[in-house]
Amino acid sequence: MLQGQPGKNAERTNTGHVSAVRGSVVDVIFPTRFPPLHTRLEAGPEGGVVIEVVSHHVGGIVRGIALSQTRGLRRGDPVIDSNDMIRVPVGKQVLGRMFNVFGETIDEKEELKDVERRGIHQQSASISRRVTAAEIFETGIKAIDLLTPLERGGKAGLFGGAGVGKTVLITELINNTVGKHEGVSIFCGIGERSREAEELYRDIQEAGVLDNTVMIFGQMNEPPGARFLVGHAALTMAEYFRDEAKQDVLLLIDNVFRFVQAGSEVSGLLGKMPSRVGYQPTLSTEIAELQERISNTATGAITSIQAVYVPADDFTDPSATHIFAHLSASIILSRKRASEGLYPAVDPLRSWSKMLTPLVVGERHYMVAQEARRTLAEYEELKDIIAMLGLEELSQEDRQVVNRARRLERFLTQPFVTTEQFTGHRGRVVNLEDAIDGCERILNDEFAGRSESDLYMLGKIGEIKSRSGANVQQEEEQEPNNAQPDQPEDSARVPEAEHAGKSDEDTGAAGRGNK
Repeated sequence: MLQGQPGKNAERTNTGHVSAVRGSVVDVIFPTRFPPLHTRLEAGPEGGVVIEVVSHHVGGIVRGIALSQTRGLRRGDPVIDSNDMIRVPVGKQVLGRMFNVFGETIDEKEELKDVERRGIHQQSASISRRVTAAEIFETGIKAIDLLTPLERGGKAGLFGGAGVGKTVLITELINNTVGKHEGVSIFCGIGERSREAEELYRDIQEAGVLDNTVMIFGQMNEPPGARFLVGHAALTMAEYFRDEAKQDVLLLIDNVFRFVQAGSEVSGLLGKMPSRVGYQPTLSTEIAELQERISNTATGAITSIQAVYVPADDFTDPSATHIFAHLSASIILSRKRASEGLYPAVDPLRSWSKMLTPLVVGERHYMVAQEARRTLAEYEELKDIIAMLGLEELSQEDRQVVNRARRLERFLTQPFVTTEQFTGHRGRVVNLEDAIDGCERILNDEFAGRSESDLYMLGKIGEIKSRSGANVQQEEEQEPNNAQPDQPEDSARVPEAEHAGKSDEDTGAAGRGNK
């Protein structure tokens, strides 16, 4: 029997019986009165099958979605109305614990007792309670902090197909931000692998931040109803810390597309007519109900970072386009960049953030980011000419643009702490000022005489090795007025084909490890 749920000892006067079972859809006949929508019903041996009411039908039939396996459930089995919705525990006692959608602990520790519980279906904060503030949320990842800065109290999405590094990026963000985050961190796993959940739990525990973290999972092997509701359960916990404990919350979700997918499965099981590309007709409403609960009030802020799987790398897919509308920053992960070993595989030209304005990030940051984007965009346009005619046929100015862009691409790569055992590179966390400084120096051609591979998988720019084997930063401290390398500018710029071969060789192993 499921433990710790309200209504177990309550007076049960409303009892029905199962009239039909179709997979996860269960029809129940209540002869006396209908339970309200979202009510929790209990059926099967010892009430082990939990059902949530989703619709009422003629003839006293209540239709519900089973949130647990219906194996063994038969017509005529009794069904108990709990007179309450599904509730999850909230408060300080949930910190450091791992839960399922019912609020039960799944970390093999003692069960929670005498803890407050709240229903998972809550209204989003009213407009009058909401506040807005333009404040940057630093992640320690160069490509994100420079080109797509995240908003404290905003919603950021990591978009990409399979195998481009969404989960790796999420785990790195946890490593970089949870430790210095002053509030509470909540990780919500929707439809992801059990192995990833177990590894993430151990990583957070080893990092020493488990005591300020809550983890809640609706795993891949669970029914679609459980996967559909686990996001709302996580938000109920987050809203308590925001409204009652008056703390900031960092909410990490992996993966929002699995929430959409679970909703599509539920919709199909209920017999609803599918909409475009086979999605449920209520797609936009369901996404809005989840996303609009992630908001800031005067008492605290919920900063959300969400991984979003993009089916077949098609960014016009309805699931992706509806999620885009709710975000303050979108980080697009490129399969092409991942195949070149440029990790994190952030596409600088397609990613965007509403925070990248001079009034928010400052004039210097804005100008460096815009110049970096312009340089990379010009290089993208020149690639066809280079492929047909070669780098030598470009003008001197275009060759300079190509050299800057290729060095920028490699400088924006970064070794991750969470992939050290695969890449052999020690992980780096880079603050925003160092990222701006490095890009600015590359755009000023300070490293035009250096090989592109020297800039690959660095932290800050001072880590680049000089010809003497010391760091550039160390040389600058010893010789403040040191001159540029005496290598001629033309001879310093190796043709594209030669660089491509060397870069591929240098980046191959690390790229495969990060991927």
